[in-house]
Amino acid sequence: MIRLTPLAITAALAALATSSHADDGERWSVHAQFTVVAQRHGRFTSPYEGDNSLRADEGTKTTMDATAFLGLRLWQGGEFYVNPELDRGFGLSDTLGAAGFPSGEAYKVGHHSAYGRLQRAFLRETVALGDSAREDVAPAANLLGGSRLVDGLTLTVGKFSVVDVFDTNGTAHDPRSDFLNWSVIDAGAFDYAADSWGYSLGAAAEWRQGDWTARAGVFALSREPNGTRLDASFAQHQGVAELEHRHDIAGRTGTVKLLAFSSRARMGAYDDAVWLGRPADTSVVRRPANKHGFAINAEQALTGGVSAFARYSHNDGRTESFDFTDINQSLSTGVTVKGAAWSRPGHTLGLAIAVNGLSAPAQRYFAAGGLGILVGDGRLARYAREQIAEASYTLPLVSGLSATLDLQRLQHPAYNAERGPVAVIGARLHAEL
Repeated sequence: MIRLTPLAITAALAALATSSHADDGERWSVHAQFTVVAQRHGRFTSPYEGDNSLRADEGTKTTMDATAFLGLRLWQGGEFYVNPELDRGFGLSDTLGAAGFPSGEAYKVGHHSAYGRLQRAFLRETVALGDSAREDVAPAANLLGGSRLVDGLTLTVGKFSVVDVFDTNGTAHDPRSDFLNWSVIDAGAFDYAADSWGYSLGAAAEWRQGDWTARAGVFALSREPNGTRLDASFAQHQGVAELEHRHDIAGRTGTVKLLAFSSRARMGAYDDAVWLGRPADTSVVRRPANKHGFAINAEQALTGGVSAFARYSHNDGRTESFDFTDINQSLSTGVTVKGAAWSRPGHTLGLAIAVNGLSAPAQRYFAAGGLGILVGDGRLARYAREQIAEASYTLPLVSGLSATLDLQRLQHPAYNAERGPVAVIGARLHAEL
């Protein structure tokens, strides 16, 4: 059996290193980023707490990550990237207590001291489809400067994040530079394959032709729900497909994307766990099962430096959430406004809301004391949709360095009408080279 690992990919690329390089772009690149996020919340109504609850009384929590983005052009159309990273810190309540968690910079694995990981190691190959024109590409992280085909087939294989390729959105997608809440930066019900840090092994193909792009990929799920280790055998896997259309309305660009996913793994059904009694536990009823879902993702440039986005996502909600978060339906929308509108170039104001929901089986499971990936208060006597509002303001300090003030309000955290609301204040410092 062939094992798809970063080491195997690196060895294969080394064997191909004698291939010719392209003469029309960077041969190699080095970029880096450093991000610190600090968050705290005020006291809120909390008549009880469970193992996965947002704690009513806790101090400020801080996360830090520093990433190097190293790229090498192997041949014309072939590029290889690696992203070593240092991480440290904890999210609020150890990244627990809200399905739409307040910080996309908080991993599910926290640590008091810095530790290193290789988050990405992947090959990207672009193949022309006919006599395609080329367009200029500015150097960026994991993107060699030079030129690329306007139309063509792009293959990506190795270790990377599913949402590096799928469900992307230029207005709400990057917790290092725009919004922070999990259910704002990604489609909440898209239970994408990932380890506890958000990365997977897999392969994706993108076919771009004119105003359309079609994508498809296969990725390894974790060995067990919310696990730190991936199933490199692909016995537990996920398939993802996405269709994108780009358009122009009165000179303003926009995109609409339709995504579908299907996962195959050992999962516990919520109703099976409830049938066994309290407290409900999906880990004792796991068996091979399928999970399906879809997401609609839109972005539109408006007037005066304003950009809007909206996402809706849904999954079948019969089995436990596997790798992302405990959401079965999610709707999010918002805008960003560039500071030129009030004579502050480089400043950005962002406003967003998200509403997350659980399926009926999931409601019964959490009411019976079940625990999920992020939520589980020990009971759920009064279910209510989780409602989130986020406002952020980003300003440049010096070249390559920005600061952000972020405010969030979580109504019914973890779908519990008996707890909250929670006001979260955060600050972010982000540097990039």
